[in-house]
Amino acid sequence: MKNFRMVALLSQGWHAFSVLKKRVSLFIVAVIYLSAALILSIRPAKANESKELVFGMSAAFTGANGELGIEFYRGLMAYIEYFNARDVANGWKIKILPSNDGYNPAPCFKNTVKFVENDNVFALSSYVGTPTTTRILPLLQKFEDNDIFLLFPVTGAQPLRTETFGKYIYNLRASYFDETAGLVDHFVEIGRDRIAVFYQNDAYGRTGWDGVRRALNRHGLNIVSEAAYRRGAPFAQDFSREAKLLMRADPDAIIVVGTYASQGAFIRDARNNGYELPIAGLSFADSDKMLEMLSLEGRRAGRNYTTNLINSQVVPCYEDVSLRGVRLYRELMDSYKGMPVVRTEGYTPRRFSYVSFEGFLNGVLLGEVVRRMADAPSRHRIPEVFESIMDFDMGIGVNVSFGPNGHQGLEDVYFTTVINGHFHDISNWQRWRK
Repeated sequence: MKNFRMVALLSQGWHAFSVLKKRVSLFIVAVIYLSAALILSIRPAKANESKELVFGMSAAFTGANGELGIEFYRGLMAYIEYFNARDVANGWKIKILPSNDGYNPAPCFKNTVKFVENDNVFALSSYVGTPTTTRILPLLQKFEDNDIFLLFPVTGAQPLRTETFGKYIYNLRASYFDETAGLVDHFVEIGRDRIAVFYQNDAYGRTGWDGVRRALNRHGLNIVSEAAYRRGAPFAQDFSREAKLLMRADPDAIIVVGTYASQGAFIRDARNNGYELPIAGLSFADSDKMLEMLSLEGRRAGRNYTTNLINSQVVPCYEDVSLRGVRLYRELMDSYKGMPVVRTEGYTPRRFSYVSFEGFLNGVLLGEVVRRMADAPSRHRIPEVFESIMDFDMGIGVNVSFGPNGHQGLEDVYFTTVINGHFHDISNWQRWRK
């Protein structure tokens, strides 16, 4: 009987142990499962904590203005790679997420929505072009609660500098009003006050046209003649009719508000029709690419299309090696091995250009913004960081300042003409005195 009870007790103990063992096993399995679930659940947070800040960039990498976008991106990335390698922002790195819009508003709009809603970018940056960038301004208002800002767009248009949208944007470059005012003032000073305008028929061209009109009005003058063209015009387009139309008013200078292909085509056709007066363009025309096209066309035609050309710029001459920023730009561009976002047939990267130098300076300022918030980056701190940027030295001879309520970093404009096959600073406007 005692043996039977002992066996029963042992049996009950073994059963209890088996139950306990199963419960322990289930508990261990549950712990493992919950741990795995927890690890999976925090993966997105770890990705966000990878110390990489993503900036969405919509630009033209194809089409009639594609090489401007490519060159700008090359200059930007030459500095960003340098910034990331130096590890000067508490481990934080900058990632540029480029997307092609072909210099068309609708794709730019779609790119922007994707950047914010799908890619969760930290900010928008370095958008290229007026018709594209102005199209997305209502989105900045729509995404206001997300603290979405646009940093350093490559456009001098006024809607980006005034209410209602200016508060969402921080500009580095001078405005088109600054560029056109400078051109008009210099022309009037040397007696060339009969000014005609050839412009792109969109937000970019109309802003430039308005800038010329306003500048002339300050002198008690008006635009003597004008003609417009459709955005996307190639270098092959014939603008002889437009050149003849402008010349009917007997202007003594023409200001072009266009892209490198259209401005180059207009200059070629004006010269072919015997018009040798000064023709000036704005920074967005990518004067280096335009000059390359005119020089090649001139060799084919056996004539010189590069005389009496003037172009305003929003960055100093990249040949001025007395400037620390220019020296660093040239060093980094010479070592940069990055490929274009989109391969463009016939495109050859230029060693240096005004456009890639502007991209480089955009990168310098973007890096400084990240460095100043490296302790705890967040979108809502962006205005606070810009308020702290006063007299920031980028090594170009003038300092960048924003400060409280400031959304314009630079206002300097440089005027250049062709000397020995390159655009250099104008030392004396009297050569064009009428």
